[in-house]
Amino acid sequence: MASARAVIRTLRPHQWVKNLFVAAPLVFAKHLVDGGYLWRTGVAVAAFCALSGAVYALNDVLDAEADRAHPTKRHRPIAAGALRERSAVVLAIVLAIAGLGACLALSWQTAAWAGAYLVLNLAYSLKLKHVAFIDVVLIASGFMTRVAAGGAAIAIAPSRWLLVCTGLLATFLALGKRAHELALATRDGRDAAATRAALAGYRVGWVRFAMLVLGLATAAAYVLYTVDAHTVEFFGTNELAWSAPFCVVGLARFAWLALKSPRPESPTDSMLRDGIFVSNLVAWGVVILVIVY
Repeated sequence: MASARAVIRTLRPHQWVKNLFVAAPLVFAKHLVDGGYLWRTGVAVAAFCALSGAVYALNDVLDAEADRAHPTKRHRPIAAGALRERSAVVLAIVLAIAGLGACLALSWQTAAWAGAYLVLNLAYSLKLKHVAFIDVVLIASGFMTRVAAGGAAIAIAPSRWLLVCTGLLATFLALGKRAHELALATRDGRDAAATRAALAGYRVGWVRFAMLVLGLATAAAYVLYTVDAHTVEFFGTNELAWSAPFCVVGLARFAWLALKSPRPESPTDSMLRDGIFVSNLVAWGVVILVIVY
């Protein structure tokens, strides 16, 4: 019988912070202090934690053999034999049903976006994660479906700026993971494609250039959002622009973690343990809340 620790590690609760994107429409629609909206968003976030846990479990089953050849992923419960593959599949099915059911209880639109999230991730796990560039697009799409689902949960359509910034940021983060994997394999003298087939289609120089372009585009999109006439009118202030420096610092710090300090763990894991990144993120959140509310 699988241990609770093995199950929890497979579900990767530390990665559930990504599901806070579901709450983005609530925050930027100025409904954070509305109990009814807050409850519905909380249910949606919890549902996506279940859905993402299901995705991680299934993905680890499909990747078990490749993970055993990876310096850090070989310690994952399924690859290490601490959790049986059949048990992981059953767990994934139960979590997927629970997550979809919770979303359906909110609205059929929320459930539809949740279903789209699962379909995208299933396509990614089964085949498309092996295709360079398509894998990054699918990762970014997963973040955008989170935002769309969060909007559907409270019956508020996300703004085009929120979707644009989310898409650019998610693509930037996904490329950062690929750049990190390439740099780490080069440093250790390994064939990067042996642990992730899609890496055969990437080149370090191109990925770094693409990250630079996307980082600048993300920062520019966020700045344009803060000074947009509709934004200023909606929030009743032009002071949101003061939050832009935190966006730039966060992007730069992630790029440094991915490219200049390649550690065995993913940069998206490293950033959540990095004091500078977390402090900057918290400060950005505080500034946003103070200005908006």
